[in-house]
Amino acid sequence: MESIKDKVAIIGMGCTKFGENWDMSLTDMVVDAAYEAFEDAGIEPKDVQAAWLGTYMSGLSGQTLAKPLKLAYIPITRVENMCATGSDAIRNAAYAVAAGVCDIALALGVEKLKDNGYSGLPDTELMQGLNFSENTYRSRTFTAPGHFAMMATAYFNKYGLSPEEGKRALAMIEVKNHHNGSLHPKAHFQQEVTLETILNAPIIAWPLGLFDCCGVSDGAAAAIITRKDLAKDFRPDPVYIKALQIAVGPQEGYMSTEYDWTYVEETFRAGQVAYQEAGIKNPRQEISIAEVHDCFSITEMVIYEDLQFSSRGRAKDDIEAGFFNLDGALPVNTDGGLKCFGHPIGASGLRMMYEVYKQLQGKGGPRQIKNPTLGLTHNLGGTPGSATISVLIVGN
Repeated sequence: MESIKDKVAIIGMGCTKFGENWDMSLTDMVVDAAYEAFEDAGIEPKDVQAAWLGTYMSGLSGQTLAKPLKLAYIPITRVENMCATGSDAIRNAAYAVAAGVCDIALALGVEKLKDNGYSGLPDTELMQGLNFSENTYRSRTFTAPGHFAMMATAYFNKYGLSPEEGKRALAMIEVKNHHNGSLHPKAHFQQEVTLETILNAPIIAWPLGLFDCCGVSDGAAAAIITRKDLAKDFRPDPVYIKALQIAVGPQEGYMSTEYDWTYVEETFRAGQVAYQEAGIKNPRQEISIAEVHDCFSITEMVIYEDLQFSSRGRAKDDIEAGFFNLDGALPVNTDGGLKCFGHPIGASGLRMMYEVYKQLQGKGGPRQIKNPTLGLTHNLGGTPGSATISVLIVGN
C-alpha cells in the first residue's frame, strides 16, 4: 500500500472563534474561516480547484461553500463521518491533491448547533426515523456521559484506582486543558479552573462531573492543501502531511463479553497504521504535540494509552508527572481541546489541525511549545464499544 507521506502540504489555515456565536450565521463562519485560510496561503477563492465540506448536520451540500465563497463551477463534496468529519474532509482533499486531480484544494468544517436550542449533540437517529430495534445497544435512556462514565468506572476497577484517585487524575487533565484554553483567544471557555472546583462540581454521570464533560459550540475551521513541490511557492513554512488514517469499528465492543470498556480498539488500530505510514517507531518519544478528542476527561486519559503515549494502566503516573502539560515532554491539547473549544462536530478535526499547524510554525503565542517536529490529531466518533476514529500526523 502506497503512503501519502510528504506528498502534500498544508499551506494555509483559518479558524473562527468557537462558542455561542449568536451574532454569526453559518455563512458568516464559513467566510471567516475560509478567508483567514486564503490570506494565510496567499491565494484567492478563484485559485481553489476543488473543495470538501465537512459538516454533521449544518450544510446540505457543497453549495454551502459555493455560494458564500463564490467558488464557481468547481467540484465540491460534502462529507460526514461522525466526530471525524472535519478530519475526513482534510483526508479527502489531501488524497485528491496527491492523486493529481487538483493542485489546490480547500477543506472546511463547520457546525451551527447553538441556535437549535438542543442542550447536547443532536440525536440524528431519532431525526432520521431509524429503527432502534436494529441498534440494541441503544435506548431512549442512552447518554454519552453515561457511556463514558462506564469507561471510567471500568478503568478505575481494572487498574486498582480508588474513586478518589481516579477522579483526581481526571481532574488534573481538566486543570491542564483549562489552563491551555485560557491562553487561546478563539476558545469558547477561556478561564483557569482549580482542582478543588472540578472535584466539587455537580455530577453528570458518576464519576464524571460538570468539568469532565465538553460543551457544545458553534465554529468553523479551514485548510488549504497543495502538492509538496508547490508548497514553498506559497509560504516558507508549510506543514507536510505524514499520515491520514481512519478506523471504523463493527460494534464488536457491544457484541463481545470480552470487551472490558478500558480502551477503544479503533483508536489503537488507527494509531498503529498511522505510525506505520509516517515511519514512527516510538510515538511517546517522536510525537511533539497532540490534539486529541477529549469529549470527556476519561476519554483523554484512555487515548494516552491507546495511542501508546503511556503504558497500559500508567496514564495516571504521566498525568501527575506533568508529561502532557505545555512544558511537558508531550504536550496534549495545547489549545484547551474540546473542553475549552466545545464540539461543533464538523469543525473539531480541522480546529485541532489549526493548532498543530500553528505550533509547528512557531506561532502558538503563549502556548508555544519547544521545537515541535511532528504533530498528531485524533477524533473519536461514537462510544467506547463502537467508534469511528481518525488519526492524522503532520510535520515540518
